[in-house]
Amino acid sequence: MAPVIEATGLTKRFGDLVAVDHVTFRVEQGEVFGFLGPNGAGKTTTMRMIQCVSPKTEGSLQVFGMEVEGHESEIKRQIGVVPQENNLDPDFTVYKNLLVYARYFDIPLPEAEATIQELLTFVELSEKRDTPIEKLSGGMKRRLILARALINRPRLLILDEPTVGLDPQARHLIWERLREIRNRGNTIVLTTHYLEEAERLCDRLVIMDRGGILVEGPPRELVKRHAGTHVVEADDTPQVRACLDRLGARYEPMGELLQAYTDTPRDVTRALVGECQMGHVAARPATLEDVFLRLTGRKLRE
Repeated sequence: MAPVIEATGLTKRFGDLVAVDHVTFRVEQGEVFGFLGPNGAGKTTTMRMIQCVSPKTEGSLQVFGMEVEGHESEIKRQIGVVPQENNLDPDFTVYKNLLVYARYFDIPLPEAEATIQELLTFVELSEKRDTPIEKLSGGMKRRLILARALINRPRLLILDEPTVGLDPQARHLIWERLREIRNRGNTIVLTTHYLEEAERLCDRLVIMDRGGILVEGPPRELVKRHAGTHVVEADDTPQVRACLDRLGARYEPMGELLQAYTDTPRDVTRALVGECQMGHVAARPATLEDVFLRLTGRKLRE
């Protein structure tokens, strides 16, 4: 089966700035594919090229087997987009926001009304049908934007920070709905700064930095490859460094601590406590956040 998205040498320049630098990736039918990276990594620019709202500079980018240049209308009719910002029309009710959006796709009124009712039930907003937008909570607005993105029954759903600013309950509800959408056979592409979200939702992902792709693969595989199964934390002292060096452990500083990445946490912990007589030693499972920070650094990005 042909991929839903296929990019080869995809490049985007803004004057002298190379925002996306010759990246190559594929998104297969029915998978959740994530773009991760610090601010300015190029992930949002890549998403905008997929959405056909920002033209590429070089390379090839195909969506549904069509080059994005020259097929913008055909592609846009088959995608749904959840933007990072809440851009609902404040002058309309919940129902009217969806009805007006359905008109952009020339959906007949009876079909639009039936789809709207179905979507309001899906995102648990049926009781808010006639509520003005200003009366909705942040979580309700995000769920409504998700419903709006599904109004044209898209084959590809694109989400930019879909749960930004939400409390844990609202975030988990969005996750449940995205899993249902994926289980129906839809393809989902997302960006997120919540690495737990990416680890839970994504079948595969890329981590980008400075316009390029650093790594690609399933989340757990990336964690295993770049951080091991566990992280052992201990005070950053010359004795601890010497002990970890003797063990041949991979480690790096994090503030006043050292983090050692290992598949044998008991052996490392036993050595630190026994040989080095360290008081503070803690072991925990490695996460995607450990991989992200190892590859992109720990300094703040503007």
